[in-house]
Amino acid sequence: MPVLGMGGLFFRSRDPDALASWYRQHLGVGAGCTSDPAAPPNEWVWQTLGGPMVFSPFNLDSDYFAADKNFMMNFRVSDLDGLLAHLRAARIEIITKDEWDDPAVGRFARIHDPEGNAIELWESPASSDKDN
Repeated sequence: MPVLGMGGLFFRSRDPDALASWYRQHLGVGAGCTSDPAAPPNEWVWQTLGGPMVFSPFNLDSDYFAADKNFMMNFRVSDLDGLLAHLRAARIEIITKDEWDDPAVGRFARIHDPEGNAIELWESPASSDKDN
């Protein structure tokens, strides 16, 4: 009886409606969004494409993301440069570090939602190759 994948991510918010709207507007994530052009939108779910997902608890003293947060989201993207251009146009602060990128693993950037939750954006090498 194997688990087939993530079925949802639930977290608390000071203003759930505003935060959900921010994710839909800037990342195309959340109820009513679809990553698969062939899939019809569904008002209750975000229809994602299958692919790898890291599930990894971190040490309490890890400095990989803010110590006052219990989680960090990581979203797979197919066009990191295009998404970063969209985010810059929306005046969303972007963090990149050369040491995060690895040709074998991919490219990374980090942003934060309006409530300070870290969001890691990851373009795998396979996604980069499709664009070339």
